[in-house]
Amino acid sequence: MKGAMIVLGKVGSRDATAFVEEGKLQDLLIDSDLPRPGTIYRAIADRPVKGQGGMFLKTPDGTCFIRKIKGLSAGKPLLVQVTGYAEPGKAIPVTDRWLYKSRYAIATPGAPGVNISRSIRDDEARVELREIASDFERRLQGCGLILRSQAAGAEAVEVAEDIDKALVAVHAVLNDEGTGAEKLIEGPSPSELAWRDWPAADQAADIPMEELITEAQEEGTALSGGGHVYVEATRALVAVDVNTGGDTSPAAGLKANLAMARDLPRLLRIKGLGGQIVIDAAPMTKKDRPVFESTLRAAFRKDTVETNLVGWTPLGHFELQRKRDRVPVNEVLQ
Repeated sequence: MKGAMIVLGKVGSRDATAFVEEGKLQDLLIDSDLPRPGTIYRAIADRPVKGQGGMFLKTPDGTCFIRKIKGLSAGKPLLVQVTGYAEPGKAIPVTDRWLYKSRYAIATPGAPGVNISRSIRDDEARVELREIASDFERRLQGCGLILRSQAAGAEAVEVAEDIDKALVAVHAVLNDEGTGAEKLIEGPSPSELAWRDWPAADQAADIPMEELITEAQEEGTALSGGGHVYVEATRALVAVDVNTGGDTSPAAGLKANLAMARDLPRLLRIKGLGGQIVIDAAPMTKKDRPVFESTLRAAFRKDTVETNLVGWTPLGHFELQRKRDRVPVNEVLQ
């Protein structure tokens, strides 16, 4: 399989979408039964949790929790948006700073102003996009607009249609006159997320998804150079173990660690893993740590999931904190 390819299909009864580049699985999205990130609710305040400075709210899909109680009393409605997947037994994570995100534009109610992605550096493209956005200024009505990097190079009519779609969705939520707990916008499905966030592919294909997801389900993955990395999810954290394999040279540990660092964002994406991540790196000297950190940071800079590189522990492990924006593949497929 040459080039970039988007594969649409099912894993069991669940919709799934995969992004494959040069025959290698780069990203994988599988639908679950949990509320999708991006879902917007009219939630009803239930009871405060003063010790945590927050409030439990009721939604049609269960309880959610928000760290906001000022001016919010029991029984009052509040618009909230799902920010990620809840851990088992915990409330749905939400925010009251909700937005509507599409392929080319993000509408931000309550945060007025028109902004263009900083990654768009071409002056002509920025001027053209600002002109397109100016046609919608009268419809913003206190809502802000962000033009995403994908808007650069897109047809003007496509960008305009996308902005219109985002504003229609936002104003429909703001003008809704309901009073009870209700789901107002369903979060994007795997195919919708692929259209919204993934780069354009050379083709779409209908390949049996089972042929693509073997690596996502297995713990061990071979690294370039002969080493192996094992990514295992436990109840408390995700453990990443790096082995050098048959290489016994003095630089074997550093080579294996750098290969793992380059591939780790992809492995976490296709496995759907987040939360606390602890790397047990192969043996290397402390003077090699800056090179390892730099490689790891560069790899995650290109990743779409928010990840914080925390640093080294006294025992020589490296820690990360990653947003839980997916359900682990092995849990979905149980």
